[in-house]
Amino acid sequence: MGRLFGTDGVRGIANKDITADFALKLAQAAAFVLSEEARSRGDRPRAVIGHDPRISSDFISAAVAAGLASSGVDVFDAGVIPTPGAAYLTADLDADFGVMISASHNSAPDNGIKFFSRGGHKLPDATEDKIEAALGSALTPIGSEVGRVTRFADAEDRYLLHLLGTIPHRLDGVKVVLDCANGAASAISPQAFSDAGAKVITIGNDPDGNNINQGCGSTHLSALQAAVVAHGADLGIAHDGDADRCLAVDHTGAIVDGDHIMTVLALALKNSGQLARNTLVTTVMSNLGLKIAMQNAGIGIIDTKVGDRYVLEAMREGGYSLGGEQSGHIIFSQYATTGDGVLTGLHLAAQVAATGKSLRELVAVMPNFPQVLVNVPGVDKSKVDSDPELQALVLQASEELGDRGRVLLRASGTENLVRVMVEASDQGTAQSWADRIALLVERRLAL
Repeated sequence: MGRLFGTDGVRGIANKDITADFALKLAQAAAFVLSEEARSRGDRPRAVIGHDPRISSDFISAAVAAGLASSGVDVFDAGVIPTPGAAYLTADLDADFGVMISASHNSAPDNGIKFFSRGGHKLPDATEDKIEAALGSALTPIGSEVGRVTRFADAEDRYLLHLLGTIPHRLDGVKVVLDCANGAASAISPQAFSDAGAKVITIGNDPDGNNINQGCGSTHLSALQAAVVAHGADLGIAHDGDADRCLAVDHTGAIVDGDHIMTVLALALKNSGQLARNTLVTTVMSNLGLKIAMQNAGIGIIDTKVGDRYVLEAMREGGYSLGGEQSGHIIFSQYATTGDGVLTGLHLAAQVAATGKSLRELVAVMPNFPQVLVNVPGVDKSKVDSDPELQALVLQASEELGDRGRVLLRASGTENLVRVMVEASDQGTAQSWADRIALLVERRLAL
């Protein structure tokens, strides 16, 4: 049996993998592990719980709340709120831990459960392993020692005030289209942008429990592109289902990905003296153009493995203030403990308002190198870094591309699959090398 926790909590098909019984038992195991410190102090443990609006979140969050309360944990139910909102409220309330019910950018049939430690931080692997090992263990308080479940009445207001308090410039005069993915940001994102002074047009903000991420949001940008052009907006912002990421669209409808967003924000933080250690934390998948833009600006780059948890780890270890992924998980450590799509969108729009420049102009400082990604399934991924013929071809490609391109081979963490990524100064060269290397991966590493 594989590890229960994935890269972002426990996820699966609701009522098949994530059943009410499983959610209750997982919550009891989490309470057993995460409330240990509070119990040792003689305090009643407290937890914040939030969820996205998919239909299964109601019964799963109820089961989680029941599991926690039956373990003596007082539960503050924040209702529908973005993942970063749940993390913020965990810290703001000084709760012992937090829980978010969401499957992020997945479709409605899926759902998931993720936990935050005190302070709103994602759990390290070792703590997740303790929770998994504790499944079947349960605290059994009785009488007045059982926990209460209380509606966290001002949860959204607290988070909203926090968001508004972070932006360096009001958004007066900026017209923005928001695509909320029919998800957790459907209410709070339009409110935040409106309160900040922007003229707001919304799409994908009518969740019915089944339409989350359905043809909208950061995984389906065509609707946002069309809306921005149709309304003559300055920019568009797209969230995913739990709003921990943000992608954008400029006034022409061109996509602005996480690398472009980090470029704009890193330069803004450097100019204001707030870019800690003058360094940006990215993953190995970030575009070469981002690295060149940062080099030209005198900003250092630290690369991590793919996954926002690895970016977060590097930021916490090194004391860095900005990091993120091409996919739009952008982390401001000064304001958040996880990626926050609403926060990111507000700060991006604030740069448009503050500079008087279009988003297209702001991102133009980053050259965009074509990236080609080819997935090769059904191969022995363990040999990807050791096969001599494959390594020789990668070296040949790297030497030919020089400093105007690169090759990256990555073994999938969950499948017998190797990802081949090639960057080059033109699409044809990138595609040619990617196809050639992928064919050799298929031949040399076949199972």
